[in-house]
Amino acid sequence: MSTYVYGITARSHPALPEGMTGVGEPALPVRILTAGELAAVVSDSPEGLRPKRRDLLAHQNVLAETGAAGCVLPMRFGSVATDDDSVVQVLGEREEHYKERLQALDAKVEYNVKATHVEDAVLHLVMAENTEIRSLAEANRTAGGGGYDDKIRLGELVAAAVKAREAEDAAEVRSLLEPAASAVSVGPESTGWLLNLSFLVPRDAAEAFLAAVDDVRGSHPHLDLRVNGPLPPYSFVEPGPAEPAGSTAGMDAGAE
Repeated sequence: MSTYVYGITARSHPALPEGMTGVGEPALPVRILTAGELAAVVSDSPEGLRPKRRDLLAHQNVLAETGAAGCVLPMRFGSVATDDDSVVQVLGEREEHYKERLQALDAKVEYNVKATHVEDAVLHLVMAENTEIRSLAEANRTAGGGGYDDKIRLGELVAAAVKAREAEDAAEVRSLLEPAASAVSVGPESTGWLLNLSFLVPRDAAEAFLAAVDDVRGSHPHLDLRVNGPLPPYSFVEPGPAEPAGSTAGMDAGAE
């Protein structure tokens, strides 16, 4: 049977809670594999594993329970190795990499911050800041709405101004929050978000980081900031040298 990998930690990490279970139905027992100074938190891998809510929560719970006692490098959901021996082999091959990451990420958590524009607020802001847009809008109103070309022109100007404002706001939010974090990772672009950043934050500085987020909310009312965390530091565990990111057999760690 193949081996499901939840995360990697130090061999000296305290023992897991007795009876811990992970993915699968019924939930499969979690166990430890060791090699050198490292340990992998694993279970057997169920057949036909899919990212169902139950299994996603089980994966997260194993990491939360393990991380409560010390640093753990989280693996993506669905990280599966051929068997126990292949997990042990990868631990040996990448020992220095994983040891460096464990040291760098010790006592740190991840906060993901996404931002969008509050539509009415940003349109008001764009109108206030851009004389050309404001003048054309006023001329259209005076002309009973304006002609087709004028409407198209106004729409293009507003769209361009909002797009420029997205880039400006994204850079500004990052500059305001970055000093409160140890590192920043840029998340994948997706429709609807002008900003998707993950911040690596020392556990004892989490309150200060969240206060910085609140300050940005107060000073940028045209932004909707959404924070998810604390999380295991998924976005700050670079893949090891032997396999490309996204490989399952290679036990790459990183964001889910």
